[in-house]
Amino acid sequence: MTRELEELRERLAALEARVAALEAPPAPAGGGGDAGTVRYAGTVRLAGEVRWTIELGAQDVLALPPAAVVRVLAALGHPVRLALVRRLLTGPATAAELQESVGGTSAGQVYHHLSTLAAAGVAEAVGGGRHRVPPTAVVPVLVALLAGADVGGALG
Repeated sequence: MTRELEELRERLAALEARVAALEAPPAPAGGGGDAGTVRYAGTVRLAGEVRWTIELGAQDVLALPPAAVVRVLAALGHPVRLALVRRLLTGPATAAELQESVGGTSAGQVYHHLSTLAAAGVAEAVGGGRHRVPPTAVVPVLVALLAGADVGGALG
């Protein structure tokens, strides 16, 4: 019963994300002004199917509140937290499972990192001592990882 409820929650979150994407204001006529637009989208089947699309004018991206951006980038910018997020993208896990997956990190450190990830909206507790990347964050987090690899020269 618990697994069924978790699957229903995941499906509901994915549907809400799709509705939010459909209800997002359309890009301004003419491709987002003189500066152009930025768009990302994805359909991901790692721990349930998630679809996400977002598009903003480049000037709107530059005007986003820096606190939220910094919080997410800082949360992803630590090697242990990045390893935890990579593991959580494959499905929910307990702190013990996460500790085992990153190795060499104490349970206290895992909880500290999970707290930082949760404050940034990159992870959440789902009950039963399990944690996950929220369905609405799956594609954006993967895009952040891809963008980091691209800017960092890892894509060739």
